Amino acid sequence: MKIIVGLGNPGRRYEGTRHNVGFAVIDALAAGDRFQHRFQAEVVEHRDEGQTLLLAKPDTFMNLSGQSVRQLVDYYRCPLEDLLIVCDDMNLPLGKLRIRARGSHGGHNGLRDIESRLGTTAYPRLRIGVGSPLDADAVEHVLGRFRPSEQPVIEEAIHRAARAVLVWARHGIDVCMNQYNG
Repeated sequence: MKIIVGLGNPGRRYEGTRHNVGFAVIDALAAGDRFQHRFQAEVVEHRDEGQTLLLAKPDTFMNLSGQSVRQLVDYYRCPLEDLLIVCDDMNLPLGKLRIRARGSHGGHNGLRDIESRLGTTAYPRLRIGVGSPLDADAVEHVLGRFRPSEQPVIEEAIHRAARAVLVWARHGIDVCMNQYNG
C-alpha cells in the first residue's frame, strides 16, 4: 500500500485556494470514490494497476497536518518511502512541479508539522507551484484564490501532479523525479 496525503484546509471557505492544491490532486485521483472520515482525515482506498493507494485529506487544518499523517503511518505501518505528501509551494512558479525524496519544510507550516510529528525530513513530497505574492503578504496569498488568468495553468498542474503521483506509486521516486522535475 502507498499513502498519498494532499495538504489543505477543510471547509468550503478554503475550497479553490492556493493552499488547497494538495486536496485538489487527491480529488483528481479519487475520481468519484467515496471518502470516509478516519485518522482525522477524509480517506479513500483507490486501486491502481492492482495496487492500493490510500488517498487522504487531513481535517486538521494545514498547520496540524502531521497529526493525521502520523496516525496513518502508524496504523498502516507504512515505511516513509511509501508515503507521499502533496502540497502547495509559493516559492515555485505557478504550475511548476517539484518532487523530492526528502528535504526541509522550506517555511511550509504543513510540512513543518509533519517533520515534527515524524521526527524526520526523510519522506517524499510533491510540491506544486502557486506563484509568489505580488502585492499581498504570504498568508493572504496562499489563502487566496487563483486569478482567472491563472486557472488554466493550475488546473493543468493539478492533472500533471495526479499523473506524477501514479508514476511515483508504480515506478518509484527516481523515475517520477526524472519525468516531472525540470
